[in-house]
Parts: sequence; C-alpha cells; structure tokens
Amino acid sequence: MSRATRVAVALLATAAGSAAGQAGAAGAAGAGLAPDSAQLAARARLWIRPVASLAVPGTGQLLAHEDRGALYLVTELYLVTRYFQLRHDAQVQADRFRELAFEVARRPFAPSRRDTIFEYFETMERFVASGQFDYDPGHGISPETDPATYNGSVWLARRTNWSDPDTPPPPTSLEYIRAIDFYIARAVGPGFQWSWRDAPLARDEFRATIRNSDDGFRRAQNQLGLLLANHLVSAVDALASSRLSGVARRPAQLETVILGPHHGRVALRVAL
Repeated sequence: MSRATRVAVALLATAAGSAAGQAGAAGAAGAGLAPDSAQLAARARLWIRPVASLAVPGTGQLLAHEDRGALYLVTELYLVTRYFQLRHDAQVQADRFRELAFEVARRPFAPSRRDTIFEYFETMERFVASGQFDYDPGHGISPETDPATYNGSVWLARRTNWSDPDTPPPPTSLEYIRAIDFYIARAVGPGFQWSWRDAPLARDEFRATIRNSDDGFRRAQNQLGLLLANHLVSAVDALASSRLSGVARRPAQLETVILGPHHGRVALRVAL
C-alpha cells in the first residue's frame, strides 16, 4: 500500500473515532436519555457525504455545493482512464514478446504455438538458448552439458552437489539418479526449446518488449493505489466538512489552497 493511501486510511479512522466520541459525549449530556429521532437523523446525515465521497470521490463535496468536489471527480476519471490505458499498452507489449518468442526463437523446435507462464519468457530473456533436453537419443537421459544454455545451467547446478563435479558418479548410484530427477523436473523439454543464436536483433527487441510489458503492468497496478487514496482523501475531506458544519450549526466548508511545493493554506469558511 502506498504512503498516501496509508495516511488517508489513518485520517479516516481518526476522524471516524472522533465523530463517534463526540456523539457519545452528546448522549451523556442528555441526562442518560436515549437519543430522539432528530438526533439519530442528524448522526445519519453526518455520514451521508463521507460515504458518498468514499463511493465516488467528489460527490460528498458536490452535495454540499463545494467546488473542489469537481477536482476529486476529475482526478478519479483521469486515474481510471490512465489505468486502462497502461493495461492496454502493457498487453500490446506482452502479445509482441510472445509473438517474437514463437516466430523467431521457438519456431524451429515447435510446429504448433503453445503458451506458458511468464517466468518461462523471463528465462528466455536471460539465456541465449535452452539447449537440448536429451542430446543422446539412446537409453536413458543424457542432460545438456553446455552451461551457457538454460538446460546446461540446470545440470551444472546439480553437478555441484557431487563430490567431484567434473566426474559423474555411476549411473546406477542414488546420487546420479537424484541428479537426473532434478534435471527432468526443471529442464526445458522438447516442446519449449528455443534459440536466439541466429537472431540477435530479435532477441534485443524481445528483451525491450518484455521489460516494457512488465513495467506497464506495474505502473497500472500503482494507479489502483492512487485510486484508493483519492477515494479515502475525498471521504476524509467530506467527513471533516460535515463535522465542522455540525459543530458550527451552520453551513461550513474546509478550503485548501496550494501555494507551492512547500507552502499551502487551510481555511475554514462558516456561513453567517
């Protein structure tokens, strides 16, 4: 959760607790009598504008004829539009890097297109080739040994657990069998092999599009935090204005003026 969102939540909780305490004090001042319908209606009206602003930012302010409600509403529309635009752009980039992966790097190994998890494409970004799954078609599995490939790095990682990484134990030993099981569980199989060796420019474009897609989805997620903050700040603003009006017994509004990056002014206007 962003810092602005956490601050807004804290303000809303503080304002709500203060309003509840004020209502309790008013009840105690009434000589222990149960609140009448007028008091209950007044308490209900106190929350109409905050709840409206929490649902749709700015509506609580507009109900009180406060012009700044339009600012919250415009901010909401901008953030919603920005969220969907970022999602759309990120998806375009995602479609592009998947197309590059299949049409360039995977086409020689897979006649039909099969999609998979995002981590697979991240692995394609890091390694120039997957390497062979089984380079010897004979009996058993013969793992890839080139550590520059993904499958070769998987086999190398397991070999480092041997007493001598350069000398494999007997194929019938438990140590070797466990290494083969480790390799089979993590190596890329025949249906998902790839190679960028003959297409360096396509690999550069693939890297750029996968980063752009990832950044786009992350930025879209950040917009959701800003949307939540806008709802909460608008609700806190409406609650503060409602409470001030109730205390003053006449229409009141809280005005905030931004004078610069480090200066501002908060003013309370009460109708006479």
